[in-house]
Amino acid sequence: MKIIVAITGASGANYAISLLKELKKQKIETHLIISEWANEVIKEETKIPVREIKKLATKNYSNTDLAATISSSSFLVDGMIIIPSTIKTISEILHAHTSTLTTRCADNMLKTKKPLVIGMRETPLSGPTLENLWKLSLYGAIIFPLSPAFYHKPKKILDMENFIIGKALDLLGVPNTKFVRWGNKKKHKRKQ
Repeated sequence: MKIIVAITGASGANYAISLLKELKKQKIETHLIISEWANEVIKEETKIPVREIKKLATKNYSNTDLAATISSSSFLVDGMIIIPSTIKTISEILHAHTSTLTTRCADNMLKTKKPLVIGMRETPLSGPTLENLWKLSLYGAIIFPLSPAFYHKPKKILDMENFIIGKALDLLGVPNTKFVRWGNKKKHKRKQ
């Protein structure tokens, strides 16, 4: 499998880092784009240097590199996830403003009917944002609010993060056991 992972400047960089770790663990080829503002959010929210995050991916690209191999719809890829996605990125994808590598790759996913997962963390949502999300879903994007569930009785933040990562992997078609599924009597062992 080949997956494009884009990190934009929304809060929630840890989701992307955890997803990249899991994809690397499963030996899935990843193509990582980190936007300029994502660099700032990563510095603010995590203790992990951006250079270390880049090492989790197979290949890395600048968000301004529109000549990158992944910018072409002829690049064979199984899907893309933007995690987290800013509202600005969502609006640009909807309106086919392909001035960044992230939005160019997202547009390629829509036109080639490949999975495009948009992990948005923003709350609350304005009317225009809701309309943009609705329209993107009509065009084939998978709108993925980064909202953890609680039926698995999370004990720590990592439990909630794993739920989101497991759902992201599901949407990308990657097998996983990152969270307890609804109705599953067998509970994961947790460290006390």
